[in-house]
Amino acid sequence: MDRENGTPGAHTPAALLEDAARELAPGAADNPLVARIAAGEAPREVFTVLALEQHQVIAADRHSFRHLARRAGGEPPVRAFFAALAEGETQALDALGGLAAACGLGDAAVREYEPRPGCQAYPSYVARLALEAEPADVVIALSANFAAWGGYCATVAHALRTRYGFAGPACAFFDFFAEPAGDLAGLAHEAVRHGLRAGRVTPGLARRYGRLLQAYELMFWNAIA
Repeated sequence: MDRENGTPGAHTPAALLEDAARELAPGAADNPLVARIAAGEAPREVFTVLALEQHQVIAADRHSFRHLARRAGGEPPVRAFFAALAEGETQALDALGGLAAACGLGDAAVREYEPRPGCQAYPSYVARLALEAEPADVVIALSANFAAWGGYCATVAHALRTRYGFAGPACAFFDFFAEPAGDLAGLAHEAVRHGLRAGRVTPGLARRYGRLLQAYELMFWNAIA
């Protein structure tokens, strides 16, 4: 039963996930910094800030995903999705070390860095969702955002090599997110399927969460720019 309009079969997991990704996709002109990076026009210092800010973002999101997994403890498909995300953040944090090293950042620089508020709005909102949103709705919102984030990472990874001369380890973080996560997509479908069957999906709320996540994503890039 669809909680939003009460009609059975009005939504399927694939339709909800695909529609959210399509409707919430940012426009080509919405992220001027990534366009400048793609053209090789952004200063190299941008990558130093990216490494420092992402260290904060990834660490915070890992806590949030672990909390969502605990909240979904009685719903194995939903718990599995967030557990996989948390594990992915651990891998991403390790990969980020290559970019930090290429930018000359040591542990002290990472530890003592004062983050920019605009960059940290995204993980702050993810933490809010982890506390109060229905986990199945968060699956839809995050999946839509990941589609945009993955595209940005693919663009940055390519530019790092072809425009800025960075070697493989420095690109590993962006490579990690640029690769299609087939297993994660399957886990998302199963999580949403379970949420629909349990009556725990509200499409309108999921889209609202996704819309705000996309806005905070763009805020992150604009704050760096």
